[in-house]
Amino acid sequence: MTIRAKLLIGIPLLVVLANTIAFFVFQSGKVVQRSYDEMLGRILLIEQSTEWADTNLKLLYAFLLDPRIDQAEMKSAGGQLERLSGEIKQEGGQTDVSFTLEDYISMTASFLEQKQAAIQASASEDPQIAFEHYAEAEKIVGYIREEGQQLVDAELAFYRPIIQNIREENDRMNRLGAALFGMNALMGVLLAVWASRSITGPVGRLVGLAKQIATGNLDIGPQPSRDDELGILSNAIQQMSADLSVLIERDKKSLEMQRLVKELELQALQSQINPHFLFNTLNVLSRLALLEGADRTSDLIVSMSNLLRYSLQKLDKPVTLQDEIAHIQEYAAIQQARFRERIRFELDFDPSVLQEEIPALTLQPIVENAFLHGVANMESGAVISLVLRRTGGEVWIEISDNGIGMPEETLQSILRLEAGAESGKSTGLGTRNVLKRLQLFFGEENLVRIHSRLGQGTTITIRIPAGKGGE
Repeated sequence: MTIRAKLLIGIPLLVVLANTIAFFVFQSGKVVQRSYDEMLGRILLIEQSTEWADTNLKLLYAFLLDPRIDQAEMKSAGGQLERLSGEIKQEGGQTDVSFTLEDYISMTASFLEQKQAAIQASASEDPQIAFEHYAEAEKIVGYIREEGQQLVDAELAFYRPIIQNIREENDRMNRLGAALFGMNALMGVLLAVWASRSITGPVGRLVGLAKQIATGNLDIGPQPSRDDELGILSNAIQQMSADLSVLIERDKKSLEMQRLVKELELQALQSQINPHFLFNTLNVLSRLALLEGADRTSDLIVSMSNLLRYSLQKLDKPVTLQDEIAHIQEYAAIQQARFRERIRFELDFDPSVLQEEIPALTLQPIVENAFLHGVANMESGAVISLVLRRTGGEVWIEISDNGIGMPEETLQSILRLEAGAESGKSTGLGTRNVLKRLQLFFGEENLVRIHSRLGQGTTITIRIPAGKGGE
């Protein structure tokens, strides 16, 4: 059963029960009220009738003393007494002395007749007869009082056991109402507990699962089975947790593979020392050792030693541009000893950029490509330049040569980090590796721009972002 169905059944059921209790108590109150109204209504009619009889007697006496007064009030009082007498006759009596009620009504009628006779005798200027009728009327009023009191006593005597029963019934109804109220309250508490266990409890468990997953603990284990919306949500969370575990495990494997690939690339770069370069360098050293003194040979050997020492350092740690420039100067010194006046190496840098960090062996492979693949075959006038400048918060590094350049397809292959054919004219692993390492180090792409045309040289521009750098 769904949560909505449970609420649609439970809440209306509780409301119907409460309304039933209220209606039952209300109906019982109406019965009691009707009994009281019936008893008190007859007693009130008798009392009012007696009072109006006295009032009529007083007005008659005043009229007999002074016939000039207005008779309208007296007529109105007589009408009220006659009306009340009719209502008493219509209501009837609930007592076993109904003859008393008939006598009371007859005496009321006799009083009205004596009153009318006294008025007529007064009008005919016969005061003796008028006062005789008044005396008779006064006597009848006394009887009316006595009979009225007997009627009231009879009514009270008749209703006394009924009133006692009503009181007992009221007490029973009060106890029953209290019991029903307690039952209703208990039902409300049970409904609240049921709603709490059926809704808020599972919701709390789902919140706990969400917090557990948020902390990285995906081992949530099996959850109680339910057939409502919360059960569907719980199953979805369990499935999501299982899927996340699978994806995380897959990502771990992927990251581990990437780490191994990076290590292999670094190892490949670290071991990448061109055999031809070593062979030619050794030839230069041997010739200089024969033709010149030992000073220049010593300088070249020192440069070669520094070059090899820098190349064999840990390549997974960043270096400053100052270290990288010093390494390139050692490399350029060896190459210029080889090519002599055929190649000129130019260096221009802003001192404020020297402490910026970049991956080790970033610039040397590019400069090496410029020597070997750009200007190596030029007989004279070859120029390789390295310019470092700051623009805004970024550092721009420009390596250019006036050599043979490269075809467009080779340039695009390098920018797409594709492995091309390893030919004598290919830029090889070095440039692609530099681009990959720059992307990984700074976490950005489009850090390198290459401009090259056949016969017009090549310019490689590297942008170092401000305030960025990784491990």
